Amino acid sequence: MDYNTNRDKLLLPEYGRNVQKMVDVIKNTADRDERNNLAKATVQMMENMNPALREQSDYRHKLWDHLSVISKYDLDIDAPFSMEKPVENQFVRNKPKYSNPDEIRFKHYGKVLEDMVRKTTQYPEGEERDALIEILANQMKKSFLTWNRETVSDDVIFSDMLAIACNRIQIPAGLKLKDAKDLVKEQNAAATTANSNKKKNKKAKKKSQGQKKNVKA
Repeated sequence: MDYNTNRDKLLLPEYGRNVQKMVDVIKNTADRDERNNLAKATVQMMENMNPALREQSDYRHKLWDHLSVISKYDLDIDAPFSMEKPVENQFVRNKPKYSNPDEIRFKHYGKVLEDMVRKTTQYPEGEERDALIEILANQMKKSFLTWNRETVSDDVIFSDMLAIACNRIQIPAGLKLKDAKDLVKEQNAAATTANSNKKKNKKAKKKSQGQKKNVKA
């Protein structure tokens, strides 16, 4: 039997094992032009699997970054962006500079959440800041899953958080976010409660209007 426990670890689980196998095929392809074509096709496949990235202005750069990570920075191709491993923190990506620091970087997180992430830079390093980072990172993951119900790796969330905070915070060592399935369950439960309250309010309003009519009559 071919069990997942016997297979190589998925470097970016949100793209699945087929993409990782495709990258292995690219590595073992002798012809450079064919490697280039396979790499472009793989990136297109990754884009279709992760449509939420299209909301980001630099989403193509990020897709090629993800391809680099999956390949362990070992692809000899003519890529439109650098495929070299970052020298600094593994979650840091080279981001274009924005003229407005308050501009929404990632629309699927929303301005309020991004403002809260930036606010963490004003907290001194310590347990309080680490706790706040964990809470916000889990909320970011939950917001991401609203756009893409499949899954998302913690590394992607950490990378986006560092980009929003302009790398002025550090992700606590060993931080592990809630499982995607648990976050989706929380979303569904919250939506069910909201709908129930909405129906109750609507029913109460209708009842109140009926009572007012009877009084006038």
